Amino acid sequence: MIDKKFIGYEVPPTLWEVEKGRIRFFAEVIGAAAPIYFDEAAAKAAGYRSVVAPPTFIFGAESDSGVLMKLLDTLKIDLREVLHGEQRFDYHAPVCAGDTLRFQTRVADIYDKKDGALEFVVNDTKVTNQFGEHVADLHAVIVVRHA
Repeated sequence: MIDKKFIGYEVPPTLWEVEKGRIRFFAEVIGAAAPIYFDEAAAKAAGYRSVVAPPTFIFGAESDSGVLMKLLDTLKIDLREVLHGEQRFDYHAPVCAGDTLRFQTRVADIYDKKDGALEFVVNDTKVTNQFGEHVADLHAVIVVRHA
């Protein structure tokens, strides 16, 4: 069982740099064709600092930043038992190439179902950029399935 003492635990802040190539790759993979994801001139003409990240890009950025692995390690959760349960995004500002994102993740809740066969870890993450702007709030539920 995951120790409920971790409710309220905050993972040390993690910084992650947003690169044009990573935005381009992500946009291609999800089929986003808008020029603002690929062309700096188009993005700037639309009012952005640089090419802009598609909306769900931030989920991959959070994963790439290592936040989840730090959390799983702290909670002593075996990655082989983890399922993605839920994800929600609340956006406050665009993410652009050249930004440095700061992920601050907090465990909001831990609970179980089916007599402990399934455990749930609820995480809330505040994302800010290098200007201190509040970029997004992420809400995720990790499901831990015990065999």
